[in-house]
Amino acid sequence: MAYVLAGGRGSRLADLTAKRAKPAVYFGGKARIIDFALSNALNSGIRRIGVATQYKAHSLIRHLQQGWNFFRPERNESFDILPASQRVTENQWYEGTADAVYQNIDIIESRGPEFMVILAGDHVYKMDYEVMLQQHCEQEADVTIACLEVPRMEATAFGVMAVDAHGRITDFLEKPLDPPGMPGHPDMALASMGVYVFRTAFLIDQLRRDAAAPGSSRDFGKDLIPWLVKNAKAVAHRFSQSCVRAPGENHAYWRDVGTVDAYWAANIDLTDVLPHLDLYDRSWPLWTYSEITPPAKFVHDEDGRRGSAISSLVSGDCIVSGSTVCHSLLFTGVRAHSWSRLDEVVALPNCRIGRGARLTRVVLDRGVQIPPGLIAGEDPEADASRFYRTPDGICLITQEMIDRLS
Repeated sequence: MAYVLAGGRGSRLADLTAKRAKPAVYFGGKARIIDFALSNALNSGIRRIGVATQYKAHSLIRHLQQGWNFFRPERNESFDILPASQRVTENQWYEGTADAVYQNIDIIESRGPEFMVILAGDHVYKMDYEVMLQQHCEQEADVTIACLEVPRMEATAFGVMAVDAHGRITDFLEKPLDPPGMPGHPDMALASMGVYVFRTAFLIDQLRRDAAAPGSSRDFGKDLIPWLVKNAKAVAHRFSQSCVRAPGENHAYWRDVGTVDAYWAANIDLTDVLPHLDLYDRSWPLWTYSEITPPAKFVHDEDGRRGSAISSLVSGDCIVSGSTVCHSLLFTGVRAHSWSRLDEVVALPNCRIGRGARLTRVVLDRGVQIPPGLIAGEDPEADASRFYRTPDGICLITQEMIDRLS
């Protein structure tokens, strides 16, 4: 059973998570961030999935109901949406990631899985969990933890694993100032991805032990994993061994799109001729809710008023009407009107860009109506006074910000 932890707020995404949880944030033109973890599970052959939700979960739950409702009990499949619902006590929501599993032990046991794959629902990557499960069994581990290989001094923002020559974890350090290097590669470190494999019976025992421990914050990374590293057999699994790569993808792709800058960059990267993440790999499809929409449309062919898109991704039901779109990603239903220009813009569904508007290095939240002639992304001081502007100069624009201009 794959168990996806999808209750996080993702506050560093600013207004993008004002109305939705981080796993429900749109990504890549059609999908949501959570679709990567779910697709990995499905493509890995896992047909029992649970998703724990909490923060502003309506948008996420609606997406799961619409896009992930094809599992059939008669085929030994199940898909459980598990909102925080005070199932243990009348005043207790999910206190931490471990508690989000603990409170649903009865549902897990009713499904009868032998193994549990615990996943974070807010990262962008392609991974075959079967490879990790095989390692878990072969090494007879109590817990196997997926790890990224990152330059050692870039690992200070992660939970870092110290391992011996056989891959057994000897220490777990949360955001260390001096991360330990890998055996044989002292300039590299192993950073936790928040992906764990357990035998179900062992996990349930540990969740009950942790729930009874005074002072525990009921969290995998803060409590459960450090305890298991000291008192059980914890083994590291290197992401490079199970990362799914399409032809032409040379590197193990994993992104935490947890800031506006990182979110914008990961989406705009998809417009490259050879992006680091291949959404067109049909051998490892990205499953999601697919709306029934008409094709994208490009109209007008006059000098200065020519509907065109260069090095861009344009989704269904978009109309580029006499507008120039460059290195941008348009989600479903965007309308770009005459004489407007979009450079390096991520426009979420159903945005409208008025005539003569110019947008540069901008993220538009869902449904934003850009007034005619508005210019964003060219004057840092004007942008900062009207919109959310990041340290790297990316502007996030919501409809509430537009309404305040009038």
